[in-house]
Amino acid sequence: MTKETYVDGFVISIPKKNTGKYKKMAKEAMQVWKQFGALDYKECKIADVRPDKIVTFTFPKMAKTKPNEAVWFSFITYKSRKHRDEVNKKVMAYFEKKYGKHEMQMPFDMKRFAYGGFKVEVG
Repeated sequence: MTKETYVDGFVISIPKKNTGKYKKMAKEAMQVWKQFGALDYKECKIADVRPDKIVTFTFPKMAKTKPNEAVWFSFITYKSRKHRDEVNKKVMAYFEKKYGKHEMQMPFDMKRFAYGGFKVEVG
C-alpha cells in the first residue's frame, strides 16, 4: 500500500527589492505551518533559467517575470489532502488572530501568484 502524500505548490514573482521582506514572511510562515503539522515547507529562489534546445518555456517566461523580479517556487508537504485542510484551517486561524481579518500586505503582486494542490503520484 502506497503512503498518500499531498503538496501545495506556488510560483511567485518577487520584486528583488522585496527579497528580505519575503524571506522574513516566509520564515514565519514555515514555522507556523510546521507547528500545525505540515511535513515540510520550502521556499526556493530561481538560480538557473537558461533555456536550451529542448526546454524553451522557462519559469520566468511562464510567470511573466519582469527584469526587476525573481521567480520563487515554494511548496508545503502534508500527509494527505484531508491533513492539508486541517493544517491550513489552524494556520489561517493563527494568522487571523495575529493580524486580524484584513488582508496582510504581501511583498509581491497577488494577481500573479500561482497555486495548485497536488496528489503525489511518484515518490
